[in-house]
Amino acid sequence: MAGTALITGASSGIGEQFARQLAARGHRLVLVARRAERLERLAAQLEADHSVSSHVIAADLGDDPGAVVDRVGELSLAIDLLVNNAGFGTWGRFWELDPGREAEEVRVNCEAVVVLTRAFLAGMVERDRGGVITVASTAGMQPLPYEATYSATKAFALTFTEALHAELRGTAVRCLAVNPGPVPTEWQSVAGHDSAGIVPGKIEADQVVREALAAFDRGRRTIVPGRVIRNFMRVTRAPKAIQLRVAERMYRPGRS
Repeated sequence: MAGTALITGASSGIGEQFARQLAARGHRLVLVARRAERLERLAAQLEADHSVSSHVIAADLGDDPGAVVDRVGELSLAIDLLVNNAGFGTWGRFWELDPGREAEEVRVNCEAVVVLTRAFLAGMVERDRGGVITVASTAGMQPLPYEATYSATKAFALTFTEALHAELRGTAVRCLAVNPGPVPTEWQSVAGHDSAGIVPGKIEADQVVREALAAFDRGRRTIVPGRVIRNFMRVTRAPKAIQLRVAERMYRPGRS
């Protein structure tokens, strides 16, 4: 058996694909998300298709990510692979957005990543096996006007994960930051706009996960899945002042 993987945001999109592809690899699963019914259906399907056991933890990481840690302890589980996938974005002029929602975005996209990684990484290092995959974003590779909080949280996720990768050198524990570009999931409806129509190189969630797991297997530090968006990010490197002006026009509410 390949060990136990905990996946946050597992009820849809990229998180669901991580669950499906890790189950196919033989991992036992801990599925975390707010929507218990979706998780239960997914767990039953994965058990039927791959004969793997799944534990379901219905939790809102914006409330208390430590509750997930406590529940894993109650189940006496050793987590061998942590997939920090849960997250959401907002879009609009920052001063017009709901302040509570912006603060929640930081808690889910940053605080939960820190809490869960700290809780499970120590055991991996002690056992000298395992790893952490954190889903950041190409949005974290530059400031994005009208997605100010989201791009900042993903920059945090990226730099945090890359720093851990360096700290883990000399151990058998791996750490990978995954930086998708536009992926058609429920993210767009939650954020309130279709970012997949702004940046080229749209790919599906299953491809993101396939490329991510292949990179993780190779011990990579970071990856941008999808050849088109990967090349787009390379060729659009420019002084930050120019990046900001271009991004502001691309993401501006009400643009024609």
